[in-house]
Amino acid sequence: MTRWKFWEKGSGGGSPDYYEEGVALVSQELYHEALTSFRLALKQTPDDAATLEHMAVAYTHIGLAEDAGRAYEQAIELRPKSPSAHYGLAFILLKDERRDEAALHLRQFLDLAHPDREDDRQIEHARRTLSRLTPPAPAD
Repeated sequence: MTRWKFWEKGSGGGSPDYYEEGVALVSQELYHEALTSFRLALKQTPDDAATLEHMAVAYTHIGLAEDAGRAYEQAIELRPKSPSAHYGLAFILLKDERRDEAALHLRQFLDLAHPDREDDRQIEHARRTLSRLTPPAPAD
């Protein structure tokens, strides 16, 4: 059974932490419920790029790639140097056959990613994908 914590924090006088609730719901694979929490979090903090990135992940898991792409784009507008937003958007664009745009975001991800903060598998995946998208230059 899912236990929502909205009222617990609210009962102590503080406002509910809808963002944290959304993150917890995503970890339980309750994506629709997580989206509700993230929408409430955005009402409290409309310019929160992290919330938008998590929304994009939830949208992706339920098959709403267009909504995920929009959420990633909004996150990038708010925080242009977000490696995770560029990474996620790149793969949304690839599914739409928008290879050039995807390559641009993969490059952005690789430029911004820090091996100590990003998953090494993501970095390697981005490199392999980018190498398939951009053929080597012809030799002179």
